[in-house]
Amino acid sequence: MNNLINNSSFIMIVDDTPQNLKLLETMLGEEGYRISAFLDGAMALKAAAKKPPDLILLDINMPGLNGFEVCEQFKADQKLADIPIIFLSAMNEVTDKIKAFQSGGVDYVTKPFQFEEIHARVKTHLNLRRLRKSLAIHNHNLQSLVDEQIKEILVTKDALFKTQLATILAFSKLAEVRDDETGQHIERTRVFCSILTEQLRVQCAVDTEIDNSFVDNIYFASSLHDIGKVAISDKILLKPGKLTPEEFGIMKTHTVVGSKTLQTMLEHYPENAFITMAMEITLSHHEKWDGSGYPQNLKGKSIPLSARIMALADVYDALTSERCYKPAFSHEKSRNIIIEGRGTHFDPEVIEAFLVLEGQFRKIKQDLRGYNVTRTL
Repeated sequence: MNNLINNSSFIMIVDDTPQNLKLLETMLGEEGYRISAFLDGAMALKAAAKKPPDLILLDINMPGLNGFEVCEQFKADQKLADIPIIFLSAMNEVTDKIKAFQSGGVDYVTKPFQFEEIHARVKTHLNLRRLRKSLAIHNHNLQSLVDEQIKEILVTKDALFKTQLATILAFSKLAEVRDDETGQHIERTRVFCSILTEQLRVQCAVDTEIDNSFVDNIYFASSLHDIGKVAISDKILLKPGKLTPEEFGIMKTHTVVGSKTLQTMLEHYPENAFITMAMEITLSHHEKWDGSGYPQNLKGKSIPLSARIMALADVYDALTSERCYKPAFSHEKSRNIIIEGRGTHFDPEVIEAFLVLEGQFRKIKQDLRGYNVTRTL
């Protein structure tokens, strides 16, 4: 009756009656099972800790630890908890059987038993154990496969996102060089935004939305603030004189155009905080604290913080730079113009941060390389 499948199964028998141990050991041994027999529960627990069995046949009435206590200790040990335990007992009360299952047993056989019944129940629970192990391995392998696929998807999405970002940055540079002879407006303003944000975090340490992610995101997102200018004609963008009301109305659309461009990206990455911030900056960096800005006439803190920071950085760089319609103003003149805009054009808290950092602003304007801030997406 030896069974090749049984040869791999290791059964532990725990019973304080030597005759029962011998009988079970002989009968199960003839079926091809490997057997380990113990007269008390404490010894069985120590042996199982060194070499866990595949199944346990456990008596209840034993000196020292009874069967219920032994079972509970097996189930309390994470390494032994999943071993199926079949109770063998002369106790035939329903309450005893309930207690056996409550302590963690999977089955209950009443003494005196028939070997055919023992054999059938042992075989059933060993097969169930094999199936559970097989399922666990399958689930582990499946999870590993899913993890790998998710990783590949994320890598692909990240690469695609960076490609899209690089394309958008290229467009923003294209818009910049059309009305910025130095070609460094983006580089300067994103550094201005970065140091302003760090200073605001210090000033508003208790009540602030600024965290490390915000600081990193604004450095990159600010680069996209004028992306919508690619849609503005040279006739308007490079006009040396004052714009007519109609021309200025067209110029103002660059905020909406830029925001809609980024909206396409956000639809693919709806949880991406960087794109969300870039949209805020692109749409709202010409809003003013008193509500007189555009395109939505937002007022005060209804203007996103990122856009309020960008507004000052953008204006300072524009004031101190030569354009086709104006000469470059000095730091002092630009500073005074910005201060005059406290509470009307600019957020007063952002003005405070600027005044702390104005020496750095001057240096950055003179020599960007010494103050370049490196960020990695």
